[in-house]
Amino acid sequence: MSERQITISVSTLLTIIAAGLSLVLLWQLRWLVVVMMIAIVIASTLAPAIARAERLKMPRWLAVILTYLALIGGLVLAGLIIGPTVAEQIERLVRKLPNYLDVLEALVRDRALTLGLSDPMVVEQINQLFDIQAVTSWGFRTSQELLIRSYSLTRGFIGGTLSLILALLLSGYLLAGSQKLIDGFVSLFPAPWDQRIAAQFSPVSHRMGSYIQGRILVSSILGVAISVALRLMGLAEVSLGLGVIAGFTNLIPFFGPVLGAIPALLVAIAQGGWLFLWVLLLFLIVQNVETYVLDPLLVGNSVRVLPIFQLLAVLGGTQVLGIVGALIVPPWIAGAGVVLENLYLNPKAAALEYQATSQPVTLLTSDSPDPH
Repeated sequence: MSERQITISVSTLLTIIAAGLSLVLLWQLRWLVVVMMIAIVIASTLAPAIARAERLKMPRWLAVILTYLALIGGLVLAGLIIGPTVAEQIERLVRKLPNYLDVLEALVRDRALTLGLSDPMVVEQINQLFDIQAVTSWGFRTSQELLIRSYSLTRGFIGGTLSLILALLLSGYLLAGSQKLIDGFVSLFPAPWDQRIAAQFSPVSHRMGSYIQGRILVSSILGVAISVALRLMGLAEVSLGLGVIAGFTNLIPFFGPVLGAIPALLVAIAQGGWLFLWVLLLFLIVQNVETYVLDPLLVGNSVRVLPIFQLLAVLGGTQVLGIVGALIVPPWIAGAGVVLENLYLNPKAAALEYQATSQPVTLLTSDSPDPH
């Protein structure tokens, strides 16, 4: 019986060791990696504004400064206009949460008695389900787990603020010196891969930026629409707060709209009457408009990622990076789709098409022998 010998060259062994050390280094620097991922997403989102300013013969560094000043100024202005009202209404919602849960508990208990579910075990489970202390403890515990998964990015207000500032600074640097950074990166690859990889930066940035721009625009439209609709339904004292909550949660694909609907439905149940059905109908309409109109129009055409992959990106990002991952992983998946298309799928399709059209064709004439 012959013995097989497995030989590994020195170069292969060194490559394996280098790859392992690189993974260990990335794990130790995971916080910085996440900040860089956020910075690249921000830079991709703001890149179209920088390009428009450059077309007006404005220096790139000045365009970057003015864009960031405009962004910060717009956020500060919006905060000054609606910030106090939103904070007051959200505080009112939190303060009235025990009353909302008491009303919901009474309705569920009455419904259980109507259905003949008077078993003491069932009643005890209902009481535990709507125990405000248990609900609050579960909410804080779940939020803590999601935040801890963000690799210290949002552990505490100060840490989260500093990380966001660092991401903004890095994104500004990426925008100001993007061409030099791209040239330095692609120079590490041999020809012709250097040119191929250099050609991917623009479409990848465009798709990532288009995804974030689309989600922000869709969430803003839905937040305003929900605020106005709830105000018309008689929830003026909390309509703006509920609209802002729905708008922010809507930034998370698939699960965000459901999370944003829960506070509004809870308030509607406490108000009684037909209001719950009207609010439920409102969110169903909003969800369908987003799914079949706004997302395909403002997000889907630019991203071109199958919904199943977007869903997996949200689930995987949440599992690994918490809330931050649910926001930044989907645009990275969209960018990776560009690289996969341009460097593998399109060349493969072109090669198959060339192979199919370049095969010799035998024409039978009257002088040609019958092949059969």
